[in-house]
Amino acid sequence: MACLDKQSDDLVFFVNGKKVIERKADPEELLLYYLRKELRLSGTKYGCGVGGCGACTVMLSTYDPVVKKIRHHPANSCLLPICSLHGAAVTTVEGVGSIKNRINPIQERLAKCHGSQCGFCTPGMVMSIYALLRNHVKPSMEQIISALDGNLCRCTGYRPIIDSYASFAKEQTCCQLRGTGQCCLDQEELGCSSSAGVRIRSGLCNPAEFLPVDPTQEFIFPPELMRMAQEQQGKTLIFCSKRTTWISPSSLKELLELKAKYPKAPLVVGNTSLGLNKNDCDAYHPIVLHPLRIPEMQVVSITDDGIVIGATCCLAQLRDILIETIPKLPEEKTKIYQALLQQLRTLAGEQIRSMASLGGHVVSRGSAWDLNPILCAGKSVLNLASDGGKRQIFLDDQFLAGHKHADIEPKEVIVSVLIPYSTKDEFISAFKQAERQKNAFSIVNSGLRVLFSPGTDTIVDLSILYGGIGSTTLSARKSCEKLIGRQWNDQMLSEACKLVLEEISLPPSASGGKVEYRRTLLVSFLFRFYLEVLHGLHQMYPFRYSELSQDKMSALGVLQSGVPQGVQLYQDVDPGQSPQDPVGRPIMHQSGIKHATGEAVFIDDIRPVDRELSLAVVTSIKAHAKIKSIDISEALQVPGVINVVTAKDVPGKNGNDEEEAFAKDKVICVGQIICAVVAETLTQAKHGAKKVKIVYEDLQPVLTIKDAIEHNSYITEERKLEKGDIEKGFKSADKIIEGELHMGGQEHFYLETNSVLVIPRMEDKEMDVYVSTQHATDVQKLVASALNLQSNKIMCHTKRVGGAFGGKITKPSFFAVIAAVAANKTGRPVRFALERNMDMLITGGRHPFFGKYKVGFMKDGRIIAADFQCYINGGCTKDESELVIEYIVLKVDNAYNIPNLRVRGHACKTNLPSNTAFRGFGFPQAGLFVETCIVAVATKTGLPHEKVREKNMYRGVNRTAFKEEFDAENLWKCWKECLDKSDYHSRNAKVEEFNRKNYWKKKGIAIIPMKFSVGFNATYFHQAGALVHIYLDGSVLVTHGGIELGQGIHTKMLQIASRELKIPLSYIHFCETSSTTVPNGKYTAGSVGTEINARAVQDACQILWKRLDPIRRKNPKGKWEDWISEAHKKSISLSATGYFKGYVTNMDWETKKGHAFPYFLYGAACSEVEIDCLTGAHKNIRTDIVMDASFSINPAIDIGQIEGAFIQGVGLYTLEEIYFSPEGEQLTLGPDTYKIPAVCDIPEQFHVYLVPNSCNSIAIYSSKGMGEAGFFLGSSVFFAIRDAVAAARKERGLPLDFTLISPLTAERIRMACDDIFTKMIPKDKPGTYKPWAIDIS
Repeated sequence: MACLDKQSDDLVFFVNGKKVIERKADPEELLLYYLRKELRLSGTKYGCGVGGCGACTVMLSTYDPVVKKIRHHPANSCLLPICSLHGAAVTTVEGVGSIKNRINPIQERLAKCHGSQCGFCTPGMVMSIYALLRNHVKPSMEQIISALDGNLCRCTGYRPIIDSYASFAKEQTCCQLRGTGQCCLDQEELGCSSSAGVRIRSGLCNPAEFLPVDPTQEFIFPPELMRMAQEQQGKTLIFCSKRTTWISPSSLKELLELKAKYPKAPLVVGNTSLGLNKNDCDAYHPIVLHPLRIPEMQVVSITDDGIVIGATCCLAQLRDILIETIPKLPEEKTKIYQALLQQLRTLAGEQIRSMASLGGHVVSRGSAWDLNPILCAGKSVLNLASDGGKRQIFLDDQFLAGHKHADIEPKEVIVSVLIPYSTKDEFISAFKQAERQKNAFSIVNSGLRVLFSPGTDTIVDLSILYGGIGSTTLSARKSCEKLIGRQWNDQMLSEACKLVLEEISLPPSASGGKVEYRRTLLVSFLFRFYLEVLHGLHQMYPFRYSELSQDKMSALGVLQSGVPQGVQLYQDVDPGQSPQDPVGRPIMHQSGIKHATGEAVFIDDIRPVDRELSLAVVTSIKAHAKIKSIDISEALQVPGVINVVTAKDVPGKNGNDEEEAFAKDKVICVGQIICAVVAETLTQAKHGAKKVKIVYEDLQPVLTIKDAIEHNSYITEERKLEKGDIEKGFKSADKIIEGELHMGGQEHFYLETNSVLVIPRMEDKEMDVYVSTQHATDVQKLVASALNLQSNKIMCHTKRVGGAFGGKITKPSFFAVIAAVAANKTGRPVRFALERNMDMLITGGRHPFFGKYKVGFMKDGRIIAADFQCYINGGCTKDESELVIEYIVLKVDNAYNIPNLRVRGHACKTNLPSNTAFRGFGFPQAGLFVETCIVAVATKTGLPHEKVREKNMYRGVNRTAFKEEFDAENLWKCWKECLDKSDYHSRNAKVEEFNRKNYWKKKGIAIIPMKFSVGFNATYFHQAGALVHIYLDGSVLVTHGGIELGQGIHTKMLQIASRELKIPLSYIHFCETSSTTVPNGKYTAGSVGTEINARAVQDACQILWKRLDPIRRKNPKGKWEDWISEAHKKSISLSATGYFKGYVTNMDWETKKGHAFPYFLYGAACSEVEIDCLTGAHKNIRTDIVMDASFSINPAIDIGQIEGAFIQGVGLYTLEEIYFSPEGEQLTLGPDTYKIPAVCDIPEQFHVYLVPNSCNSIAIYSSKGMGEAGFFLGSSVFFAIRDAVAAARKERGLPLDFTLISPLTAERIRMACDDIFTKMIPKDKPGTYKPWAIDIS
């Protein structure tokens, strides 16, 4: 719209110390995209676009001319409008430090402590801690952990990140190694009694090498901005574009005049609410008001009535104010402040807390907003203003419900909020339960308050409010009124629960699901409040009110994770090994420093090329339907749109034999790509995509495993294995049990979404394809096929991938085809980088699993017969489902020797996005299944679970069901070490003692063994190639067919080349993985990517070393450079191709025999947890992992892989839940709805031990592949939780032969701890309503 009769102002701010003047600032442009596209600062990453992952974190510095203070805080640049930055200084990761200039100690320590793997999240981690250290030079560990609340990492498991930043803390955390008194970061050699003669090393980095912190080297706040802030205090700022005008008034009077003129104009401070809707291209506001410069709205004052907080104060400021103020006030006055502080500590991440305003939180009235119920219960007052004057209203239930008589008028604004003091006879509590402890919307939250007649327990006033139930916070007003005058006793509680459940109703089809759980939380919270008040009354009047019983005391308090601490133990290199030889040492990731400085280039970081176009796809909204017509006419009219690409534009083959790149006649899942729009900008392409009109004719979809079984809908033939005589085994068994297991899927949630850049060359129809993939050869093959070209015309390039975990094996090839066809049609380069919601919508993940078992066993716990039926939900195409079901069948025995066994596997075909490879490749499902059987047998026999496991574990040299021979010696070595290292037996006794004393909280402990098979069941999957060049200056360039996914493959290749050529690492460089240098590479997966490519690199290096033999013999004391110079003069080739044919493996499904895997590795994990039986929350107390890594080429990388995989496994088994609507549409499409583990989810004590003196004759240097094995060990947390739940059920007299569904979320934990509260809630009969989401497993 027009600029309100005034020319747009110049937007002035600083970025990394440099002044930026934007003369035509667009109010709709967000900082992230401005940094990346306009300023070419690509260190700040796009991870989600909704402020949920922290990859886009920057530091914002502002100057307050009134109080004359500079404030530094972290911010999500993906939500921050650039127009809000006038007068601010922005620091990005490039401004913190760089390889070219100076590395900051934050960056150096993160890299040297191995805190990055793929590196995509690393700049955000750096910025969160950088902002903290600018405010607190010596922060506490709690502050460090809190600063990382809003940052997600999918690779590392967080432990090394915390370790690296612990060095900045004012109190040094020291994880004492048992009995040694040494720290895990200590580099001193430790003797190990169980491994005589072997040097065991602890820790993976040396703090003594860290650069000292020097605050004087940081950017100062620009004096020009201080002057500008002073001079512009009275100036109104206006920025306008074609659609939107941004107005930043300088006075309250002016704001009120603008609000009167534009009553529909939103007030935007942090943009954490409106910013979430930006993916909707049609959602915009003609006028936006930015009130951040108005002094009255930033006020903080202590009055006689309470604390007044300005409406534009951010939530982090509110938290800090409360932390400072509470100790200064009498305790009886601070009850509401303590309740608010409790919620603020877990609300969102630090970035959002630093951006979101109190006024915005209040007025947006979100159902899951955590502060509103407390503010309402505490009788807070809103100070309002309009051009007609000022008034006050209560922030009460009527306001939150939006009732007209109690609401804000359109012309009014909230100026401030009065949060009153509490009184002596008043009690206020806040509760919440979310899908994750921190940085997650509440499932249900609550604010409760009671006021008693002085000195009594007679209720004078009562407030009960809940969020997460309706569209806004709900009040049980009628229930409260009926309870006035009652005594605070058990009878009152019973009636209160009944009244609340009648008044606060939740329909069975409610959005968000979890209906019965949410109903249970209503009364569970009420019960906890009841006990808190009784406890408080006793403390106030100890002679009048008795103390709570021990059972009831256990209901008080919420579970809070402490500061995580880690221990890592591994075998040191031989004392005689050359100091120059890096093999076996914890070498830093080759790109670690670049990750931390943001200089590591990912696909979407590649600078825009000349005439580049952006691409957006149009996807199916139907799970199964015929395409009747596609109308692109309106899309072509959108300004900037160049063309629309459909299946008709594919010159060659539209995909492969199993899957189409563009849907042509029919769609077979929601999210299937139908066509693509290419435009000058991504925004224009997205506008164009919305204008494409598609007419469908519905067909009947198949969505669940149950549906597929009924319709006989399978992707492949049944896979079957048999061992022994199953019928005879069942006849001889003492007992037979039957059961089943349902297990949900898992999103890969790699931090870097799928990205591809296709650049046509000027001649011969050649194309460069830069793609984030695990399988460049497949990309090359499919693109060539689609363009009807030979593969030699398609050059694929991958420098690094920002996480993959199996999710970038198949799908990137189709994304590359779509971009390549668009580039071919337009003749211009095309960039296709998926936004997070589209990536999650289009791609599949881990296969949901359903297993049925029949197990025969003896009284002593020995299983002598088992019949397993395994089903996976494969989705709409074959993808990797055939291999996954084969691996489930092959691996389902895990560590157990079942003499009579039958396994049948089925991959179900459904109308969901195709599920694909995922770390562990079927074993996480198979392992959980067989462990469930073990637990069922232990429960029936009454024997300890670990004893039943030991009874059934393989011993000595043995054979699998498919007749592959292996030695279980290391399985037992890991098991016994884990029992010892974890102190399992004594801790188990302590867990039992704890459970006897605590009714409402329970602990559980579990120890799980593992036999993991590495690699693939066909030889050709293991082949690999390499190319090594030696240049005349002696430098070496190594290339190979493997792809860097974060697993450190390139780092290990450099270590191997260094050893084989006997030169320092500094001489060796890796450039990129490219089909032009090493052709026909297999996909990097299956834990063997490193070792097979290592064999190829070794081969090439050995060829070169042999060629240099004559030169070395002639000049044995010469330098490397001299040898190379002489070799060149003698016309000796200094370039060699290396090749590894592959491990010989095979599997014959006809004979049911084979040598299916190259080798096995073994491990064990013990985990201890504590659960809250009232809410279902749990915390991970301790995990000990023992792993048979044989000789680790790089212990830092291998331990990082173990820890990262373990935490990812914890996510699968306890946290991550995918929801699909009854129509087949995925409902979890970002970090706001899909929760992966965060810093708060790692064990408080996290110990990893690599077994010494182990060897593996198969792999290079006797190593083993560690990429996936740690994943399944996350199930130890699942079974520890089950142990805790069993303790609760036993005490309640409930059956112990129960089965839990994975993931074992708070909902499932709570509902399994059946009690009086779960029994009192109304139950809905399935089939009588349409659920919000369906179970697809």
